[in-house]
This record gives sequence, C-alpha cells and structure tokens, in this order.
Amino acid sequence: MTFRRIQCETAAPAVWKREMALAERRRTDRRLDMSNIKSWMSWEGGVDLVAATQEGLAMPNVIIHVARMVHTPKGSAPSGMILWQPDPAAPPAVIGFVSSNAEVGRYFGPQIFAGTPFESAPVLDATVEVETQDGRVTSKVQAGEFLFEVEFTALGALERINREPGGMTPFTQDVLEAVAGSVSLKVNGAPVSIMVPPVGISGGPAAVYAAAGTYAR
Repeated sequence: MTFRRIQCETAAPAVWKREMALAERRRTDRRLDMSNIKSWMSWEGGVDLVAATQEGLAMPNVIIHVARMVHTPKGSAPSGMILWQPDPAAPPAVIGFVSSNAEVGRYFGPQIFAGTPFESAPVLDATVEVETQDGRVTSKVQAGEFLFEVEFTALGALERINREPGGMTPFTQDVLEAVAGSVSLKVNGAPVSIMVPPVGISGGPAAVYAAAGTYAR
C-alpha cells in the first residue's frame, strides 16, 4: 500500500505538467485560429425564415432573417436582411440589409456576405422587434411602407449547431437554434401563404428561432 501511495504522489506532478502543457497548446492553437478572423457578427433573438409563395420556384422569394440585437465591430443594433418578391417574375419589392443603424447595416454586405449576391445589397432604414414568450416567437420589421410579421410556434428543442462555410454563407456559423413546427407570415397585415423548404440559406432548416450565435470569416 505504501509503495502504491508513493507512486501516485510522485507520478501526479508529471501527469499534471503533461496535461497543463497540452491545455496550453490547445489554447495557443485556438489563438492562432482566431488570428485569421477578419470579419464577424453576433446576435441574440434571431428569427430566420426562408420560404416560397409558389411551388416550383428555382429560388425562394421570401427571406426574413433578423435579430433583436446584432453586434458588429461597427456597433450594435436590431438588424437583419429582407427579400420580398411577391411576383417571382418581377424584381423584388424589398431587398437589402435592414437596420436602425446605417453603419451597422453597411457592414454586412462587404464583410460578412462578400462573394455572394448579397454583397452589394442596399441598406434599408428599418425597425426590428423580436419577442419570445411561452414557446412562441414573433418578429416585426418595418421597412419603408412594408411591415413584415413572422410568427413561429411549436418550437423544437434548442440545439447548438456548428456549420462550415459554403454556398450563400461564406462564414463559419456557431448558433443555438430551435426549429419552428408552425410558421405564419403577414405583409402589411395580410396573411401570406408560404411553403417552407427543408433547407434555408444557412444550410440548416429554413424556419428557426436562432436564440444566439456568431458568424465569422
């Protein structure tokens, strides 16, 4: 017994030193990885909806992608992006980054969405409100003469998701998401019939409450 106790006592410092060295190396690796980040944004209280108003469309003609608060190196403000193209054969009625802070809005295109069709999207002055209560999430976006109202109910469990860059999202995603089981959309107070595809522009489900997250590239 004495022999074993002495071995534990003498071996422990060596084990601790080895583990501490590994931990420090992992911390260094993470710092090196982060040194490559040039652009980032984070948010809380996100409502992400991608949908179509008709069957057979090559691309969705509805995108409501907003958050109660978005943080960027340029500041923080309720912000997001909107695409509303009620006539798929005509130009969108509304397209662009929406924010109550123009400087924050101008950050998204060239910094986060560079290399995508959204890179040169305009910035629209808008108010964004998101509310969560009893398994229900709603968003209201007033952009010019358009009011967009989204409601999510029957939310699934909140999950942590990490996605690599790809396609329309050339940035890493680390998010907390809950998939919406039921979705409704109103534009200027009128209900809009929509079809929600299985996958949205994020590469994940097309209707989710994104409680919090980060994009980085």
